[in-house]
Amino acid sequence: MSDQSKTTDLSFDAFDEERTPPPAETDFNRIVDRAMSRRGFLGSTIAFGTTAFVLGSTALTPARASAAASRLGFEAVPANALDTITVPDGYSWHVVAKWGQPLWSHSQEFDQTTRGTGESQELAFGDNNDGMALFHDGGRNILTVNNEYTNRDIIYGDRETKLPENADDVRKGKAAHGISVVEIAQTDGKWGIVKDSTFNRRITADTPMEITGPARGHDLLKTAADPTGTTSLGTWNNCGNGRTPWGTYLTCEENFNGYFSSSDENYQPSDALNRYGVGLKDWGYAWAMADERFDISKHPNEPNRAGYIVEIDPMDPTSTPKKRTALGRFKHENAEVVLAADGRVVVYMGDDERGEFLYKFISNGKYTKDGDNADLLEDGSLHVAKFSDDGKGEWVELTPSSTGMSSQAEICVHTRMAASAVGATTMDRPEWVAANPRLIEAYCALTNNKNRGVKPNAGGDDTSANGPNPRDKNLYGQIVRWRPDGADHGANTFSWDLFVLAGNPTVHNDAHAGSSNVNADNMFNSPDGLGFDTAGLLWIQTDGNYKNEGDFAGHGNNQMLVGDPESGEIKRFMVGPVGCEVTGFAWSVDRKTVFVGIQHPGEKNTGSHWPDGGNSVPRSAVIAIQRDDNRFIG
Repeated sequence: MSDQSKTTDLSFDAFDEERTPPPAETDFNRIVDRAMSRRGFLGSTIAFGTTAFVLGSTALTPARASAAASRLGFEAVPANALDTITVPDGYSWHVVAKWGQPLWSHSQEFDQTTRGTGESQELAFGDNNDGMALFHDGGRNILTVNNEYTNRDIIYGDRETKLPENADDVRKGKAAHGISVVEIAQTDGKWGIVKDSTFNRRITADTPMEITGPARGHDLLKTAADPTGTTSLGTWNNCGNGRTPWGTYLTCEENFNGYFSSSDENYQPSDALNRYGVGLKDWGYAWAMADERFDISKHPNEPNRAGYIVEIDPMDPTSTPKKRTALGRFKHENAEVVLAADGRVVVYMGDDERGEFLYKFISNGKYTKDGDNADLLEDGSLHVAKFSDDGKGEWVELTPSSTGMSSQAEICVHTRMAASAVGATTMDRPEWVAANPRLIEAYCALTNNKNRGVKPNAGGDDTSANGPNPRDKNLYGQIVRWRPDGADHGANTFSWDLFVLAGNPTVHNDAHAGSSNVNADNMFNSPDGLGFDTAGLLWIQTDGNYKNEGDFAGHGNNQMLVGDPESGEIKRFMVGPVGCEVTGFAWSVDRKTVFVGIQHPGEKNTGSHWPDGGNSVPRSAVIAIQRDDNRFIG
């Protein structure tokens, strides 16, 4: 097997660790002493739930009368390993859009043998859909969907190597990334793409972008193609999303590093590139083969122009997407937008890598309904979270003074180093953040971290067990929640607890069994996507281990669950097909349909043929779930 083939077999996380392993620990005794003293404190709280801020307590919520009945009004779906979608009795599902589906009449239908060309992919729905949002105007529904990445062995399955081999292969791969903006409509009760809609648009790795914010024009962003450092081409590896009160879509660049490589095997990447996992080899996409900007030995600043949140106006197909550097540069998961008490815009963000950080942006300007809010994400303050073991926490502002960096522009480009400099709390892969529409509180999925208590993060920061990340070698993940002091998302301090510690109570009888609201009927691992419905119920999507054996026996395929923040109750609502991740969701305007993303069915040769069945190629897709009685879902 070639070195490149070995690379493509790795997950993004494994790729990063193999290419740029964390630095050797230089103060081992200090970390061991700290871990042991903290473990003595946390051990009692995990085992016995004696404090208010762990194990799904409702300590952060106001006092309420106990509900007479569950608010989760559906029969829980059993875990399973079927190659289909499983929903509760009384619900149905259908496919809305899938990878390679044409958006225009002159587009080619998906070819099961070749899996398409560069041209056909540029005119079709992208691959591996993730975060999404539905926009509505004048009776028209515009679904905006991230297309995070492609599975090389599937999209290039007609090649013996299962890899891109020429310029058109690279063109196809780049076109499968980015964002699909599509109008959808109902026909006989089922949703589908409206071909030839004036709103239909593909935004890819080659779409022109505007760079805005503090880093605009900085030397770190200047390249031969863009000596001004103000424009760039494309967005890729778009993971979660957000939406603004003024009607725009936020798409989040995550594992951008895996697309860069070097034609010079002796090139030495800078410490900054290493901190972001950029090195001599890419993740198997070979984009530098056909596009020189992805060759870091020739264009070392190009990676600095990726890793941002990009703002898009889905209702204006002629608009130019804007990279918002004020919100920092890291492996963005999603962007949860709320308002501070005084009207400033607050954006919560996670950096999805083991031992990285949780961030918050606060705009300088204030949101005004029907006002000019176009540049509210242009400038503001950037903060990182520090959690204390006593259930308290603070947001530390990242400034030249607090970080020792030369300018705010440098902080916005090298945000990870800035957060390390102020001693932020290392987290177990902070993924989606969701804010409760009925309470001033927010939740973050900490999906897992096998390195917790084992080795430092890529910046050398201590990853010993800590308050919101209490378990060493964390296989299952947890969801942390916090309430800003003064009921104001703009506050600098907060209180926190854990809504749930995922686990497996049939295998373990310690902290890895999970918290008290996890049982044999609802157990899961690796919470990832999060979002609230209008009733204040928390929807949880998973991206974890689906082997259904050993530590994960009884977990089945990845799934979507619903949790009640008031009671801590959690029920499994949906199970996805073999090898998939369940990620991204949105509701129709009438709340009678929930749109859900099914990503990478059949990954790692797990044998899926979903959604077309037979011997078809597995294809990522967006599905619609509805109640058979046509009543509201969320």
